[in-house]
Amino acid sequence: MTLHWKLVIDAQDPHAQAAFWGETLGYEVEDNSALIERLLGFGAVTEADTVDFRGRRSFRDLIAVRHPDDPVDEETGTGLGRRLLFQRVPETKSGKNRLHVDVHAAPGTREKEQARLEALGATALRHVQEQGGEWVVMADPEGNEFCLT
Repeated sequence: MTLHWKLVIDAQDPHAQAAFWGETLGYEVEDNSALIERLLGFGAVTEADTVDFRGRRSFRDLIAVRHPDDPVDEETGTGLGRRLLFQRVPETKSGKNRLHVDVHAAPGTREKEQARLEALGATALRHVQEQGGEWVVMADPEGNEFCLT
């Protein structure tokens, strides 16, 4: 039996991270506005628990991006496949990542892809060339490291 999972990433600004990673991966930012409206109606969340993000009501402290081809729960807007969830935390990143994302560029396009990601707010940290391959270690806008292969 396989298990359903998502990658959860701590963030100081989850919406900025969702925008960055959505653009980076070609993922869609989830639209949870219908769920939020229902929860507001029940009194389960307050206006203070929400923000306007790209013209839609979103949770203030949580937002996810999902693969555009994967199924979506129509009632909640939650992706049912590949997704990254960004959750607000008070502390900044400290230390090295123990888990990271590898972003695979199409053959021969790594330099162009690196420039695109830098324009989105990523930073190139170092170029690695080893027997096993070649890649660029980068950091997203909050300093989380990822590799561009």
